[in-house]
Amino acid sequence: MIDPTTAPESAAQIRRTALYLTLAQVPEGKVVSYGQLAELAGLGRAARWVGRTLSQLPGDSKLPWHRVLAAGGRISLPAGSPSGDEQRARLRMEGISILNNRVDIQRHGWRPVEHSG
Repeated sequence: MIDPTTAPESAAQIRRTALYLTLAQVPEGKVVSYGQLAELAGLGRAARWVGRTLSQLPGDSKLPWHRVLAAGGRISLPAGSPSGDEQRARLRMEGISILNNRVDIQRHGWRPVEHSG
């Protein structure tokens, strides 16, 4: 019998959990795009949703949100904004170089091992 005190997770909660679990795996010194993160989390083509959801993280979140970039390695948070400056500082502390508001995806992009089968 289903216990009514433990309501099932909503679809939105399940999506967020998948996103957070995947984001938590991005290693230091590596970056992913919003779209790649959505794909890896099994959320399909949800890059904008990923961006919106990450923008709502609490300020004390331990998730490495700063490792998520726009397509082509572009940093979408504006330079001079508190979050944009924090993102750039965190990336640089991890040894990621930023040139013309972009990160070299070939060099710093995260490519998790794909499981075949």
